[in-house]
Amino acid sequence: MSMKPGFEVRPVTLEGEHVRLETLDLARHGPGLEAIGLDPVLWRFTMQRIHTIEELHDYLATAAEELRTGVALPFATIHRASGAVAGCTRFGNIVPEHLRVEIGWTWVGEAFRRTAVNTEAKRLMFRHAFETWGVQRVELKTSGLNLPSQNAMRRLGLVEEGTLRRHVIQDDGTPRDNVYFSVIREEWPAMDARLAAMLAR
Repeated sequence: MSMKPGFEVRPVTLEGEHVRLETLDLARHGPGLEAIGLDPVLWRFTMQRIHTIEELHDYLATAAEELRTGVALPFATIHRASGAVAGCTRFGNIVPEHLRVEIGWTWVGEAFRRTAVNTEAKRLMFRHAFETWGVQRVELKTSGLNLPSQNAMRRLGLVEEGTLRRHVIQDDGTPRDNVYFSVIREEWPAMDARLAAMLAR
């Protein structure tokens, strides 16, 4: 499979005013993620439910392996003012031949929710996808039950494409509807301006 020019999935640091996205390094970021990652609120609507430190270790190890094999690009989200690990996020479902990528696997510690952290992290990732990789489409999905996440995506200006009913079976054996949202290349400049305005407030 040949990659399009510029679409190289490799470690990178994305720097903003409020956050810095550092390519996941288990030795460096693991302790900070462990300190915030067992909050049950984080896993209420996820396909994989994390209850123990061992399960969190497995989750992070999977992300690291996907980075090693080039099928995902996971980040630790660093709060710049404090230097604290605020959460993590990921590029996944990377399809270079169709210039398509998904942003997801995102969670943020309680102290950093309802702040600029997640908004700026998304903006940095969209910018990298569209302006560095040159993708045509960035997609996000969430559980049909996760109304806060759906509303957050609408606030960001993503286009809601629809619901895939009983799309996946979760780790606990229950079916899950996935609601898909996306941004395409032509929409990115307007969305970038929208995110900038949100961050300026």
